[in-house]
Amino acid sequence: MKDISFEKALEKLEKIVEELEEGNLSLDASLKKYEDGVKLARSCQEKLDKAKRKIELLIKKDEGLFVEEPFAEETDQ
Repeated sequence: MKDISFEKALEKLEKIVEELEEGNLSLDASLKKYEDGVKLARSCQEKLDKAKRKIELLIKKDEGLFVEEPFAEETDQ
């Protein structure tokens, strides 16, 4: 799953969620889909974490130096 793009992994994950929500799969098939979904979700999270670290490293200070700063995450408050 590591070599799949974020977009493709997310697309596959969304399809798995739809299939599971329909409820037409056998128990074995549902468990297999769930397992695949967990792997895809982990892959997506790893890619997002990597992108976040890159953003932190690319924040530029006034002096022209690149320094690491925490990524300001949006919260629903």
